[in-house]
Amino acid sequence: MKKLFALALALVLIAVPAFSSLAETIKLGVTGAFYEDLWQPAIDALAKEGIDVELVQFSDFSLPNNALNGGEIQMNAFQHHAYFNNDTTTNGYDLTVIADTFVITMNLYSSKYDTIEDLQADVKAGKALNIVIPNDATNQGRALLVLKDAGVIGLTDDYESTPNTENVVALEGSNVTLTPVNAAQTYQFLEDADAAIINGNYAASYGVDPTSGIFNENVNLDDERFICLIAVRTADADNETYKRVAEVFCSDVTSEVANTTFNGFFKLIWEKDAE
Repeated sequence: MKKLFALALALVLIAVPAFSSLAETIKLGVTGAFYEDLWQPAIDALAKEGIDVELVQFSDFSLPNNALNGGEIQMNAFQHHAYFNNDTTTNGYDLTVIADTFVITMNLYSSKYDTIEDLQADVKAGKALNIVIPNDATNQGRALLVLKDAGVIGLTDDYESTPNTENVVALEGSNVTLTPVNAAQTYQFLEDADAAIINGNYAASYGVDPTSGIFNENVNLDDERFICLIAVRTADADNETYKRVAEVFCSDVTSEVANTTFNGFFKLIWEKDAE
């Protein structure tokens, strides 16, 4: 009888998914309220597999990698490769990318101009203009590339990954002032500035209609720099549960909410890979 009981117990243990061995809730760091909606379908699907995920909101880009490196959270999903590479190198964080997710667009918005052509006309006319941009290195560089493509500024080409304000060249006759502020606050300056470059995650969090931008970023899904990612501590890079969290998020359960609720903000990497 004891042998039969031991055998039955062994069979039960074998039948339990390996994911359930992780008893604690996985804390995943994000920046922006919209992530609650974006992640919910995956969180619901993972819960059915016995994997509990809790989103931890951070108010600033500088915080989630530090929290992950220090063990306060187990995963994060808020940044693109350019930011990840700069932040981990600068601060010596031992983190690893386990999945690429999407490009979230960074667009130019204005409460004073209805079209980019109207803004370009005033740039050429030499009107004094104030444009708000993010102040952290990688998002600022990305913003400058958007402004160049929008015909608002020029840039020298002697930069490695992304430009900085030293690379800015004023277009002939223009009088454009760039005002760097914390990326999380760019939307708050929109009414006072002539225009503002706003990260898509913050624009989405404020309920901004992505089609209301006067100029949209030219997104290249073959350019890794601005592809967002899911990161873990390097020691956890082979953790099957964490990899499963990434796998479920990068699937159709997220595609539906991304392409409906947030239509226009996200360019999904897994949809490109499936083509």
